[in-house]
Amino acid sequence: MSDEFDFIVIGAGSAGCVLANRLSAGSDTVCVLEAGGPDRHPFIHIPAGFMKTLTLPAVNWLYETVPSEGTAGRSIPTPRGKTLGGSGSINGHAYNRGQSMDFDSWSQMGNRGWGYADILPYFKRSERRIGGSDDGTYHGTHGELTVTDIDATHPLCDAFIEGCVNMGIPRNPDYNGAQHEGVGYFQRTIKNGRRVSPATAFLHPVMNRPNLDVRTRAQVEKILIVELHVKP
Repeated sequence: MSDEFDFIVIGAGSAGCVLANRLSAGSDTVCVLEAGGPDRHPFIHIPAGFMKTLTLPAVNWLYETVPSEGTAGRSIPTPRGKTLGGSGSINGHAYNRGQSMDFDSWSQMGNRGWGYADILPYFKRSERRIGGSDDGTYHGTHGELTVTDIDATHPLCDAFIEGCVNMGIPRNPDYNGAQHEGVGYFQRTIKNGRRVSPATAFLHPVMNRPNLDVRTRAQVEKILIVELHVKP
C-alpha cells in the first residue's frame, strides 16, 4: 500500500466525501484520512437514530462550549460527527443551503467565485431532488445526494405555520429555491426510510476505485508545510 498520493483529504465529512468523489474521478490518487471509524452503527442509518448519535461517543466528538456569561455559566453541547460522513452522519437530516445574500456578501468582500450564482451549479450538480415543482433552475435531479420532502404532516406543525403566515411571514414550500425567506416544512436527506449521508451518497459508491484509499481511525495531528525552491 503506497503512502504517496496526489491528494490527501483530511476528514471524511460533508466536504471531504465530496472532494474524495470528485478528485478520484480522474487518474489522480487520493487518500482520505478519517479520525473516526466506519459508519456501520445502525443509529446512523435509521433517521430517528440521530437522537442517539447526538450523545454517542462512538460516532460523536461530544464537544461542548466554554461556560460564559451569555449562557448563564452553562456549557452547551456541540455535537460533531466522528465517523465516515462526519456530522452529516449524525445530524437531523435537514437540507438547507444557506442564504444567497451570505454567499453574495463573501463575493463582494473580494472572494470572487463564491457568489450564489457561482456556487448554485455545484449545489444542483450534487443534488438528486425527488418531488417539488422546480423546473431545474434551482434544483438538480441527477446528483448523488437525495433530497426529499417530509411525507407526513402534523396538526401542530400546520397550526404553527399558519400562525407565522398570519403574522406576515410568507409561506414557502421551497426555501432552497428562488426565495429563501418564509416558513414551511423542511426538506431532508432521507430516502426510503434511511439516512442519505455524505458517505453513503458520495464515498461508498466509489470506494472500489483503485486510485482511492480511505483510511479510518487515522487522526491527523500535524501538517508540515514545506517551501520548495525551484530553479528557473
